[in-house]
Amino acid sequence: MKYSLKPLNEQVMVITGASSGIGLATARAAAKKGATVILVARNREALLDIEQQIRAEGGKAFHCVADVGRKEEVQWIVDVALTECSGFDTWVNDAGVSIYGRLEEVTDEDNRRLFDTNFWGVVYGSLAAAQHLRTKGGAIINVGSEVSDVAVPLQGMYSASKHAVKGFTDALRIELMEDEAPVSVTLIKPAGIDTPYPLHAKNYTDKALTLPQPVYTPEEVANAILEAAVHPYRDIMIGGGAKVMSALNKRLPGLMDWISSRIMSKQQVEDEAPLNTAGSLHQPSQDGEVRGNHKGYVMKTSLYTRAKTNPVATSALAVAAGAAVIALINSNAKRNGRRQRTEPSEEVVTSRIVVVQQDPLL
Repeated sequence: MKYSLKPLNEQVMVITGASSGIGLATARAAAKKGATVILVARNREALLDIEQQIRAEGGKAFHCVADVGRKEEVQWIVDVALTECSGFDTWVNDAGVSIYGRLEEVTDEDNRRLFDTNFWGVVYGSLAAAQHLRTKGGAIINVGSEVSDVAVPLQGMYSASKHAVKGFTDALRIELMEDEAPVSVTLIKPAGIDTPYPLHAKNYTDKALTLPQPVYTPEEVANAILEAAVHPYRDIMIGGGAKVMSALNKRLPGLMDWISSRIMSKQQVEDEAPLNTAGSLHQPSQDGEVRGNHKGYVMKTSLYTRAKTNPVATSALAVAAGAAVIALINSNAKRNGRRQRTEPSEEVVTSRIVVVQQDPLL
């Protein structure tokens, strides 16, 4: 399939969920690279502030207050793009909400609301974008999750919604390919990202919420999204940790179930009282922040993701990193008179996968 994706500085980019987190990081990064951004979220005040900030820095931005879980409001986004910019070139479906709670505890009302945003919002946005881009070409970028591949307890329905997003995205891509439409369809699957996500989640637990390690910066996801806007990718996973989880779940699903049942619930809560149990499930939260309040270490970059989006430069770095590790191991072995084994970091392990051009099962 031949795609025609414009340089970022010639693009109009629609970004849902643009009032915080990954969406906001993407909007700011795109505007700095010269793209015109159309900011979409439910929080009018936050969108106006962000729009003004981008314009004050010399960028081009418009906003549309819309709930992506309502089909008629998604059409408003298209109308704004047509009125202000004569259309768009890339549509990023980033809007999402979450619920922390055991499956039997969560109400049907909350579960349906979650699916309205996470799944139907992606469906409505993607189909509207596909209709507009079918003849002119462009990119549709859907933000899934590492839990598009691996389910986790306490966020069971969120996991289900992201599995559904993956299935829909793959089917849409195939149908557009079948029609020979010049539309690139990419699924982004981030690991834990330091955004206000835990603060915005509906909380059925009696504890504060957090993210299991490893956790990465929102800017790393934004970089991948912008890469997919100018170069066609089928999918991009953010973080070697997410790739390892996905690979293990494919190879050893029973083992992953057992591990998750022992540790995953504990890794998603803290021994503190929750600040806000309602979150942004049914109403907008106070937005405008890219980062959350994650207390653990946040990885600024992912060697795995950089290798995926820039394999030539990163493979050289990976070879150098691998050589350094081997040299260190050999040095230790000689010093101690026997060969020693080390436990490299998650990203060093990932770099070894890159050097061998990735195991086909990964």
